[in-house]
Amino acid sequence: MSIFSNFFKNSGSSSDIAKNRLKVAITSDRAVCSPEIMEQMKNDIIQVISKYVDIDTNELDIKMAKTEIESETVNAILANIPIKGSRNFRK
Repeated sequence: MSIFSNFFKNSGSSSDIAKNRLKVAITSDRAVCSPEIMEQMKNDIIQVISKYVDIDTNELDIKMAKTEIESETVNAILANIPIKGSRNFRK
């Protein structure tokens, strides 16, 4: 699953396709790293979180954004990770 997979679904109209391509371009411009590194970070995040909770990888959304922290603009990783349930651990 690619970080950009939601943008490339067959949405039908050419205006929807153009909108999706613009989203990809904007996302790429905001990223402080290559798409390959973003994909690896996403995979690592999924792997670690999946050890503790059952997540919905189809609805997962991880992106880079700029945010304000103490009056300073910084890059941030924003993650929206739907949790289906917890994992049962045996000790």
